[in-house]
Amino acid sequence: MLRSMTGFGRSFLEDADWTQTWEVRSVNGRHLDMKWRLPVFVRNLEPRFEKVVRKFATRGRVDITLGLQLRRGDLGVVGFNQTQASAMLDTLAAFAAARGDAYSPDYNRMLGLSFLWEDAGAEPDEELLAGLEAGLAAALEDWNESRAREAKALAMDMTSRIIRMDEWVARIEERAPDIKEERFQSVRDRLSELLERAGSELDEGRFLQEITLLADKLDVSEELTRLRAHLDRLRELMDQGGDAGKRLDFTLQECFREINTCGNKIQDAQISRLVVDFKSELEKYREQVQNIE
Repeated sequence: MLRSMTGFGRSFLEDADWTQTWEVRSVNGRHLDMKWRLPVFVRNLEPRFEKVVRKFATRGRVDITLGLQLRRGDLGVVGFNQTQASAMLDTLAAFAAARGDAYSPDYNRMLGLSFLWEDAGAEPDEELLAGLEAGLAAALEDWNESRAREAKALAMDMTSRIIRMDEWVARIEERAPDIKEERFQSVRDRLSELLERAGSELDEGRFLQEITLLADKLDVSEELTRLRAHLDRLRELMDQGGDAGKRLDFTLQECFREINTCGNKIQDAQISRLVVDFKSELEKYREQVQNIE
């Protein structure tokens, strides 16, 4: 199953001792880049949470937020920086005294100063940790479902573009032999005209030699065969699903190479229009691939 790199997932789990809310948001990215917003007392668990995320994703920029409310005080392994808090209060008291003002600190305001609250370094409750991992996994499952839904819509668009490109390959295959014949006849007519003016006759052996060289230059059968194989490969990768984004992008580069060669070999107005349309369609397909994991 294909997955988009853009998605949103959420989980809400409530227990007798805590309530947790996980939210997962993601956008495109070449590699898996995780950004965490966690309460102070569980920030040291990021490496453990990252292992959970890697089971669900391989690419993309992922923002993960945890809202956690504890109902037991012993679960919150957090320390208060008394030294820094005392220094702040002493400075404010000295400032008030210098101005001749009375000063009475509001200790409740310190609850909102996050830099005064630090991880105490102790391991959190194992039951809490297991519950957090379960909540994160539930949010990631919801996130993957949203990514799969978006990828399904992308796949429908990408499939329609492959069908369109297949039709253009068939038109190039149909037109290419006619171009050869037209070029051969044009060369014969020009040579005959020049030789007639010079009073000479056309050397069929030499003419066939030149025609053979021209045929090689105009022949795009190998390029079209490879191009069809690449289009089939795109279909195959989409059916396989998984982390197909990078492989799809590589196959697209090969498609660009073959269609460019066709355009360079066959200098024909009709073929040129098809080549331009084909490359435009490849670019649109690539834009969709940039969203695929």
